[in-house]
Amino acid sequence: MAEIKKKSDSMQRAMMKLNAIEEVYAKMIIVFSNKVRLKLYRKIASLMRNRFSLMDALDMLYDGASNGGKNPGEPLAIALAAWGKALNNGKPFSDALKGWAPARERLMLSVGDVSDLEGALLNLIKVTEGSTKMIRPIIGAVAYPSFLVMMSVLIIYAIGVYMVPPMIDAAPTVVWRGLARNLVDLSDWIKENWLVAFSILPIVMATIYFTIGIWTGKIRAYFDYIPPWSLYKVFVGISWLLALSALVKGGTPVSTAMRALRRDSSRYLKERIDKTLVFINNGDNLGQALAKTGLDFPDAEIISDLKIYSELDNFEEALNNLANDWLEESVYMIEEKAGILNMVALLAVGAVIAWAVMGTFEMQDQITSSMGGS
Repeated sequence: MAEIKKKSDSMQRAMMKLNAIEEVYAKMIIVFSNKVRLKLYRKIASLMRNRFSLMDALDMLYDGASNGGKNPGEPLAIALAAWGKALNNGKPFSDALKGWAPARERLMLSVGDVSDLEGALLNLIKVTEGSTKMIRPIIGAVAYPSFLVMMSVLIIYAIGVYMVPPMIDAAPTVVWRGLARNLVDLSDWIKENWLVAFSILPIVMATIYFTIGIWTGKIRAYFDYIPPWSLYKVFVGISWLLALSALVKGGTPVSTAMRALRRDSSRYLKERIDKTLVFINNGDNLGQALAKTGLDFPDAEIISDLKIYSELDNFEEALNNLANDWLEESVYMIEEKAGILNMVALLAVGAVIAWAVMGTFEMQDQITSSMGGS
């Protein structure tokens, strides 16, 4: 115990010497790296499982991160020292993480601060890893098709600016017909509106990105069946269900957990939580309330299962199993959708190339016919 006390004193002295720039940099490292943050949570949970107090666990981790106090300016050492200082000032661990971790993580830890912090940390790790697991296939489902679409625009631009004009100059009197006429029209348009052609996709993608979390209402509910909105719905739905199951498993009533999750939610999710809470407050269980919103959130099959599970005695365990099962299914489903989107995009690029080649052949035929006729 004396050794741990000595480490604790060393950690507090180091914290006093840190300057603001070092702390800001450390916060950036911790906040923006889920991997680093979760690694710390996992180590803390492991030490607490071996009957160390939270403060003792932080002291021991600080000793390792700072190389025995020799490198107190290391980002991990700064974070651990800051958390230890907050605990010494009487703050719960969830408040000690303010500025160091997302609000949703602090919310989930606040449930276990008094009762079971180790369990809350493990639940938090599971939820964050589950959400992160969804990101890669979603990025793949959107990024590659977008790249192929931009490639199609580049091909069309190259055809319109570099291939068609010399052929037009070679036969200025030809009256173009069919695909040849289309290529000529395209060439004229692309030379005058090249900026529009190259800006359409970035503008569309930026619009979707900045509005996907705030667009609500009945029309949005229809778009939730179409990529990329459908992918966002799956991501938000599984993240919400994982967090809800972790809070409920920690002993939080469903309605209280829903209100807590609402505080750090996008407008899109807030709309779904608010409408669900209206029916829960009227006595419906979670599954019934989700069904009555008419928004099909998070998923029709999930809603059907929740109607049944909400009436079971072991609802907390059933909800946890349902969330984890749906995570695995969703990752597979998104990868499947990504494959379809990639195939469609490839076919679209192939169709553009085939159209350009056929149009070029028609231009050559019409030029040859014109020369033969003259």
